[in-house]
Amino acid sequence: MTSTPVPDTPSGGSIAAALEAVLLLADEPVSPQVLAAVVGASTEQVRAACDALAAEYEAQGRGFVLARVAGGYRYQTAPSQDDFVERFVRDGHGARLSAAALETLAVVAYKQPVSRHQVAEIRGVNVDGVMRTLRRRGYIDEIARLPGPGQAALYGTTSQFLEHLGLDSLDDLPPLGEFVPNPEAVEAMERRLRVVPDPDTGPDPDTGPDSGPGPDPGSRDQ
Repeated sequence: MTSTPVPDTPSGGSIAAALEAVLLLADEPVSPQVLAAVVGASTEQVRAACDALAAEYEAQGRGFVLARVAGGYRYQTAPSQDDFVERFVRDGHGARLSAAALETLAVVAYKQPVSRHQVAEIRGVNVDGVMRTLRRRGYIDEIARLPGPGQAALYGTTSQFLEHLGLDSLDDLPPLGEFVPNPEAVEAMERRLRVVPDPDTGPDPDTGPDSGPGPDPGSRDQ
């Protein structure tokens, strides 16, 4: 099946070139509808042009890609260059989130809408400071209120969160099952934990030192 050629812009220029220029200026993903209005084409033509550009960049092995994220298009670094990008960030050219912030962000992403208290219950620690940091960074925001007394704020992730992860929607998040150990792994973990004496109760009666032969009845503590 032959593809429909992408027409030129009303001014006679290439739609692909116009899209490149607009997307280079954009600091966030631009929807196909907005791009279509800017370049004077239909959304289908814009999508076709973006797909063609993305395929061209990939074929050329460029250090950037044209990605579909958060419902729009934007340029971002190619996954094949992650090592160099990480090195650049690690050397102090970007602020990294702490482990606590990443854990809290994951809870919000998978449980949203979720209250601050619910996040704290799941993590088992106070999350007020971390939630403020994530909100200040633009990764989470208040999206609703609980009904009833108090009307606690409910939080969810933002489009900026999707942008930074390179996701088009929350449906693209990996299933939680990928991070949950299977029953065999859980059982093995429990077996290993059972052989570690509880400091509050002393050695395990089945595996601790007292499970062997008792002391000589004739012996006495000195």
